[in-house]
Amino acid sequence: MIKITTPCRLHMTLIDMNGEIGRVDGGAGLTLSSPNIKITAAEADEIQIEGLQGFADRMRKAAEALLPEGTGVRINVEELIPAHVGFGSGTQVSLAAAAAVNELYGLEKSVRELAFAVKRGGTSGIGVTAFEKGGFIVDGGHRFKDKGAFMPSAASRVPPGPVLFREDFPDWDLVIAVPNEKGMHDQEEINVFQEFCPLPIEEVREVAHMVLMKMMPAVIEGDLENFGAAVNHVQTVGFNKRENLIWPGFVKEIASFMRSRSYGTGVSSFGPVVYAFVDNREEGRQLQAEVQKMLDESVGGITMMTRAKNSGAEISKV
Repeated sequence: MIKITTPCRLHMTLIDMNGEIGRVDGGAGLTLSSPNIKITAAEADEIQIEGLQGFADRMRKAAEALLPEGTGVRINVEELIPAHVGFGSGTQVSLAAAAAVNELYGLEKSVRELAFAVKRGGTSGIGVTAFEKGGFIVDGGHRFKDKGAFMPSAASRVPPGPVLFREDFPDWDLVIAVPNEKGMHDQEEINVFQEFCPLPIEEVREVAHMVLMKMMPAVIEGDLENFGAAVNHVQTVGFNKRENLIWPGFVKEIASFMRSRSYGTGVSSFGPVVYAFVDNREEGRQLQAEVQKMLDESVGGITMMTRAKNSGAEISKV
């Protein structure tokens, strides 16, 4: 039997949604130690998904894409990451199921090969690399001629982009707000890409400058003040700026409050997850309590404190 525990990820920004120089996408993101997906898996005669059922169909399709003919797998789902909130749950559940088959049947495929087989990472490579290696990640997107259009990962069929930068992340605390709502997904998500892209090249250059010359050095140097400033800045330009236009009011209110009480605050992917970086655990706990009260008085939801995870999914025999 195989046991797999995946991390989740925050997607902080897309870099190039213009394509003028021949590439699109690219992005920066961070692997989190929690929340997690936890499964156990064993060989079987057919595909069986037991336990929590939130992603049963997705896991079934992922397993089908890898299973040798005439074989099956029994997957028991013990923990799940909420769907469509900004944690990259779709990539993690698909890769968890694919990795289980890969291990059980000795297929010896790489994580990137698994991702291509289960059709993940077609816009952002952050989630795939989070599963493989963890840490803070910047990926280089795709050649526009290969992808052919501006679209989200779920609608794209190209492999994950190349990893340009992967670094262990400092031991900073994060306060996370998970409102009891869903972010845009499926056709709604596709429509947003079609409406806003291509973005002005000047904004692409501004995001790239901020990621390359502020965010990445701050990770290497352990500079929370400048990292937080970069996180705040990329919320106001490029694709994040367009996402801001369609965020619900409660997301904007929570993000604004958390930003006033932290070094840097952002909304992951299409949200509604809001994250904030703090350097004092006691102050973080206080912020967590105050944001929980805001959620309780509006749409409901949960808050948590977590840290980065500097390694990928944990896979072991049990």
